[in-house]
Amino acid sequence: MQAQFIDNNVLYSQHNFHLPLDYQQADSQQIQVFTRELVALDKQDDDLPWLVYLQGGPGFEGPRASASSGWLKRALQQYRVLLLDQRGTGQSSAINHQSLAHLTPSEQALYLSHFRADNIVRDAEAIRALLGIEKWATLGQSFGGFCTLTYLSLFPRSLLHCFITGGIPSIKRSADQVYQATYQRVTDKNKAFFVQFPHAQFLCQEIASFLSKNTVLLPNGQKFTVEQLQLIGINLGRGNANIGLYMLLESAFINVNGNKQLSYSFLNQMQQEQSYLTNPIYALLHEQIYNQGEASNWSAHRVRDEFPQFNYASGDNFYFTGEMVYPWMFEQLATLKPLQAAAQLLAEKQDWGQLYDASILANNQVPVACAVYADDMYVEFDYSRETLANIGNSKAWITNEYEHNGLGVDGEKILGRLIEMVQSIKNLP
Repeated sequence: MQAQFIDNNVLYSQHNFHLPLDYQQADSQQIQVFTRELVALDKQDDDLPWLVYLQGGPGFEGPRASASSGWLKRALQQYRVLLLDQRGTGQSSAINHQSLAHLTPSEQALYLSHFRADNIVRDAEAIRALLGIEKWATLGQSFGGFCTLTYLSLFPRSLLHCFITGGIPSIKRSADQVYQATYQRVTDKNKAFFVQFPHAQFLCQEIASFLSKNTVLLPNGQKFTVEQLQLIGINLGRGNANIGLYMLLESAFINVNGNKQLSYSFLNQMQQEQSYLTNPIYALLHEQIYNQGEASNWSAHRVRDEFPQFNYASGDNFYFTGEMVYPWMFEQLATLKPLQAAAQLLAEKQDWGQLYDASILANNQVPVACAVYADDMYVEFDYSRETLANIGNSKAWITNEYEHNGLGVDGEKILGRLIEMVQSIKNLP
């Protein structure tokens, strides 16, 4: 039975699809993939083009957002929208320490190897065919943009046009090269943050010193460490995040009978910041989104040695890290510990397939409109420009008005502009 409801004059319909885990063996194990279809109530009987949203990540479900504002509001003016819980996320057959517990480490690694962009795209393509849609458009945010270039490489004839925001990857550079650039961007964001909030450096060192001298547990019983504190620097690349981060730091301590302790509210927030606990695909496969015929071998961990400022020692300036994943996370984070052996096997895996076809992208005929953020902390600007120079029929809006999460901050305006850009591409002689 298809579940439906109405909110703000938008009809929401749920769809569940049973699709192959491994498309090379289509008659083998199946997984469930969940989608939510949205259409304006007064347009539900119209023959609208479809727009499928490819979520950032990897390892996060489609948005649970109201359609009354943001990019969804703009999209629903002319599209029927499909929100996809990418395989392993949300209400699709979920990946977590519970669902993988019955498998051996080698079985876990083999299973997880089917959850990269190529199979996310194959799921979308299978769903398109099952829904009887000839062609549809895509909107890819961040990692969703990576998926878009994979879609353009594998199934270009299924696409009307594509929108990408903050998600033009290098299609040829190694994970090491990506992280060498990313660490520099994170360094820049740290410097800007501590210039804006000079007192934050003192606060960070005070918290780090306390953690070094005391055993502090998060609400889930996990020991909280300096390395985990550094991880919240992932927020430095998001618009309007700096002030919230500073205010969080200044509320870290509470006085208990004349003694300073880290407050429960602060520690609870620190645990909530560790989305890896509930969405482990991000930790397990983040480096593998860059791998094509090579192993990552914990790239971010190795490259970190080239940037010693991130290896905090008492008395040094404190630096946050970014979206990097490290092997010690599988030793410290409660729900990643059971997946440590599988993570190691994935880090060592060399025979990853190709995600992009440079020749097909160079000769692309599908209109592609992109918002590229000049100050993006997560996706290297120079590499995005390098890739765009070799994608046919594409147009980029390069801006420093937004950070990486621009679509979430001002999505109605951004998508509106990209729609205009696609139209201009289509009207070119």
